[in-house]
Amino acid sequence: MKETVGVGIIGTGFARRVQIPGFLACENALVVSVASGGIENARSTAEEFDIGHYTADWKETAAHAEVDIVCITTPPAYHKEMALFAIEHGKHVLCEKPMAMNVAEAEDLTQEAFLQLHRKIATFRGDSAFSTWLHRLSINVVLMHLRKKGLPLMSLDEAMEPSYDDGPGRSFGAPDLSLTGSIDRLALERAVAALPAGYRLIFVLHDVEGFEHNEIAAMLDCSVGNSKSQLHKARLKLRDALRISLRKGGRR
Repeated sequence: MKETVGVGIIGTGFARRVQIPGFLACENALVVSVASGGIENARSTAEEFDIGHYTADWKETAAHAEVDIVCITTPPAYHKEMALFAIEHGKHVLCEKPMAMNVAEAEDLTQEAFLQLHRKIATFRGDSAFSTWLHRLSINVVLMHLRKKGLPLMSLDEAMEPSYDDGPGRSFGAPDLSLTGSIDRLALERAVAALPAGYRLIFVLHDVEGFEHNEIAAMLDCSVGNSKSQLHKARLKLRDALRISLRKGGRR
């Protein structure tokens, strides 16, 4: 068993204030690589914490020979690609956010894990602790869920540069006629989905997940002013889209 666990950090927002100092306080942990969307941010983080390797390519950190565990501190939209890549390279993975995106998904995964436990309990041979075996089974359930889900992914560069060539956002169902005269949930989901990628990302981080502009700027390697500007534009687009939706609903 290795005396020191090598840690790779992907993302330098919260990691710079929370995860990296936490790992440095662990006697048997050594942060050996850090990745950020911007090379200067990665470099300054490496210099601040005396980390030997830094990069703007997160795959370099995830595949680094001296990394045993990859700590992912990026926005949740990037977790699937990064986690699967790290696992495929034989690394342990620690995500800042849960692997499920909402309570319903978490409940579904929990139920599926117990169903798998019921089906496969006869295969437990006692070679390891039961808790270890159950943990592995649960992780497999989550990984299968992530592979089946097929969520759209974007690079950090694409996220910060909205594309005018993007097609219309996907619709997630028909209008909720029981909510006539109000902005219903489905209309809001469609409006958010139709936002340019960069606007949508910052809107979700700030107005849905509750991050402050300085935190968003650190995570995405942009300025606070850029974050505020894109959020303002996102809200304007949402307002216009919802007004159109209400007018169409009133004509039905």
